[in-house]
Amino acid sequence: MNMDNTLIRSNQIIEKELRELRDLAAQVEKTTSILSKVANRLLYCFEQNKKVLCAGNGGSAAQAMHFVEELLGKFKGKRRPLGALSLVSDSTTLSCIANDFGFEEVFSRQIEAMGKAGDLLILFSTSGNSRNLLRAAQAAKSLKIFSIAFLGKGGGKLADLVDLAWIVPSDNTSRIQEMHCWAAHVLLEIVEEWESSRKEIKAV
Repeated sequence: MNMDNTLIRSNQIIEKELRELRDLAAQVEKTTSILSKVANRLLYCFEQNKKVLCAGNGGSAAQAMHFVEELLGKFKGKRRPLGALSLVSDSTTLSCIANDFGFEEVFSRQIEAMGKAGDLLILFSTSGNSRNLLRAAQAAKSLKIFSIAFLGKGGGKLADLVDLAWIVPSDNTSRIQEMHCWAAHVLLEIVEEWESSRKEIKAV
């Protein structure tokens, strides 16, 4: 193996990936007004002492879990724990529901059992077409739970089912997930700043 060629190729890949990320970040700047609405809904949920339910598949499931653990624990500063529930973390629950009712019901069954009017459902998906997430959005609507989706690739079917969608303008799964992670961290930063001042929030 020629290590010099490998190093050159590695540098080319790194530069290409960074260039794609910079270009996408510039496009995402046009969506900040939607992200602000997402932040407002999140703060309103916590102000009303309601909880956030999160779900996704694969890498997006990891994103959902990451967001929840930061709300229950802390992002940067010390604060009260905030009500959040990951619908992807319990393997026995997921396998039970999938085995008995089908994988498309793994999230909707949990929402029907634990979701309450006034709660907030946050879904992460790169395609927006996963049937279990579509069913989750439908279950939320029936319970008067406001739903938000972090999406990409045009939003898919899920964009039309949720109350609010933040769509990353890309078809590249890696870039979409990176932007979802960035957005989640931005929201956590906003939550913790709000927690330090606890200003009244109105639903928009």
